[in-house]
Amino acid sequence: MKVILKEDVQKLGYKNDVVEVKNGYGRNYLIPQGLAEIATASSLKVLEENIKQTQRKQAQIIAEAEALAKSLEDVKLTIGTKAGSNGKIFGSVTTIQIAQALKDAGHEVDRKKISIAGDIKELGEYKAKINLHRGIEAEIDLNVINE
Repeated sequence: MKVILKEDVQKLGYKNDVVEVKNGYGRNYLIPQGLAEIATASSLKVLEENIKQTQRKQAQIIAEAEALAKSLEDVKLTIGTKAGSNGKIFGSVTTIQIAQALKDAGHEVDRKKISIAGDIKELGEYKAKINLHRGIEAEIDLNVINE
């Protein structure tokens, strides 16, 4: 089944991509969640027209994403959390806390664009990736300390 993605879907594609998916995945998840629509001849023509109209906007968006990636290049965040005497955190550090720390540092980033390798459950230094746009990523350093 061919579908047109309405939003970015991780490990599948980006908005306005035409992708081939299994029937069940398309009909039971993507379409009801509003993430995709069936790729018919008329919807493909509408998509083509929308792409023409958004190409001008894309240049500006890419420039903003590259500028944000450059400003995030040297960012080192310190996140304070409660931990036991052995260095283990009560709970874990999540993307919500990282997004809030970035906001406090003056960088507005959506928490859904932040990814961490594994769970942060101990004090120490970590790295987080921020997917700003197609092919534009920034990597920030995290220092998790005890409050």
